[in-house]
Amino acid sequence: MVHPVEDRRRYLMNLVPSWTRRTIARHLHAVTQLYSQRPFLVSPRRNLTYQETWDEAWILAKALLALGVRRRDHIALLLPNEPEFMTLWIAIDIVGAVAVPLNTMLLQHELNYIIQQADVRILIFQDNIGRIDHEHIIEELWHASRHTHSPLTLEHIIMMSSTPSKINHATPFMPWERFVSEGNKIADDELETRWRQSRYPDEVAAIIYTSGSTGHPKGVMLTHDNFLRCAYSTCLSRAFEDGRRIFTPLPLYHVFALEEGVLASSFVGGTLILQPQFQPTQALALMAQYQVHDVLCVPSMLISLVNHPDADRYDWSHLYALMCAAAPAPVPVWQKAVDIFGLTEICTGYGGTEVTASTTHTEVGDPISVVVTRVGRIKPGGVSGLPEFDGANVEYKVIDPDTGQDLPPGSIGELTVRGNIVSRGYYNKSEETLAAFDKDGWFRSGDLGRIDEHGYIEFLGRSKDLFKVSGENVAPKEVEEILSQHPAVKQAYVVGVPDPLTTEIGAAFIELHEGADVSRRDLWNWCQNSLARFKIPRYIFFVNAEDWPLTGSGKIQKFILRDRAVSLINHKSSTLGHVE
Repeated sequence: MVHPVEDRRRYLMNLVPSWTRRTIARHLHAVTQLYSQRPFLVSPRRNLTYQETWDEAWILAKALLALGVRRRDHIALLLPNEPEFMTLWIAIDIVGAVAVPLNTMLLQHELNYIIQQADVRILIFQDNIGRIDHEHIIEELWHASRHTHSPLTLEHIIMMSSTPSKINHATPFMPWERFVSEGNKIADDELETRWRQSRYPDEVAAIIYTSGSTGHPKGVMLTHDNFLRCAYSTCLSRAFEDGRRIFTPLPLYHVFALEEGVLASSFVGGTLILQPQFQPTQALALMAQYQVHDVLCVPSMLISLVNHPDADRYDWSHLYALMCAAAPAPVPVWQKAVDIFGLTEICTGYGGTEVTASTTHTEVGDPISVVVTRVGRIKPGGVSGLPEFDGANVEYKVIDPDTGQDLPPGSIGELTVRGNIVSRGYYNKSEETLAAFDKDGWFRSGDLGRIDEHGYIEFLGRSKDLFKVSGENVAPKEVEEILSQHPAVKQAYVVGVPDPLTTEIGAAFIELHEGADVSRRDLWNWCQNSLARFKIPRYIFFVNAEDWPLTGSGKIQKFILRDRAVSLINHKSSTLGHVE
């Protein structure tokens, strides 16, 4: 039985009557005392209770100490959606270090940039994730760095492998088993001492990278207190009940699954059912097997689930909630999800890495008509909120994107936010930080929107050129630079266009050098060697010099290119420009 929303919120307010400032590790230790034998982290490979999660994290924290980890050291995690991701994260918190989760889809040069830019000292990775051979990538990355003027700051690389014996001793990798066993040299008292030294909730807990408009990823610094206030606010906003079971195939290296799933559910002794790689058939089976109450996903995943032939073959009486965000989903998709799963609580939201995760949700019980036209209103903060924000964690205003001046209520402009879950800035990027965060703490989102008379935010696109493919940010400039390096390409410009499966997809306009000849497939292959797959344009259109839409000052008018791409794609020949 699903209890009324207000009853659930009263339960949460009684559960957390006042805000205790803690690190993530101390929070998880506290909830382990309450929910020790409840299942916490579940995957097709292994299940952990709260107590087992904590015990494993403690062992791994000892292993980190044995490795010589200092407070504030940066430790990168290149791992799949498995319980070890979280037990390592907690271990990093226990010893006072900083987690740097890495997107498992990135290529060698992309990983190299982040590892260098973040001053990563230790990398922990799994040899194969999906179809990607990370063992080869990391080994190449390591050896290449030995022959440059800016070698990596890495001192230790630890590799998880299903076949430990295959590790080549000529590589710099430490086997996972040896890493863990080294922790036996550390006494509990020694780790307790370090833990006492690492009790400051305003220190940076993680640096999470997000694509920027320049094409270079930026490391968002988030504190322990940012994470926990945002997670508790999600509990209140979505009215979590005791023991909520949540399924998500979303990667833990992004804030969506980490915040809206793992940390939020921990407040109520909930369970996270993780899927290492999204596969619709397995996803439906896991949702049914564990009788989940709630699903977290992005539109491309939801489309695959509701269109699967097995979707209506299960008993979904246990499932009532769904949060689908990171990009808009059309009305038919939401309606089909409601019809198939019997959902009574659908939700979308808005936020981003710079604001820890979501700052807004649609209200529990909002109809589809609201969910598809708005991204919600500011989440309640309860005891985690601020009096000056009427109990919320943030406040929003709309500004003129060009002048930065505040606009009157109801105006369309750039959405700007400040509060106690807003990042302190980007790691080692002072200019970008000054451009995005002002002296009063306001963060310029780069998103266009309007706040209506009920406080709901209408999202109207991005004031910059970023677009999202299945929730992943793509910076056109990065793609344009790769395309422009092809010897046949004179100019290249990329825009995001609507796509029914991934929400948006890349479309490239290419002007070739005179006399050059190259196919769309050739350019796609060229990109494949330098870009993660989701960044590669699906559509490529060749143009002549006179075809570029220019401003009076000679700048490309991308909004015209975007309209042109949509028109060409919708042409009666729907394969026009498509890379076959």
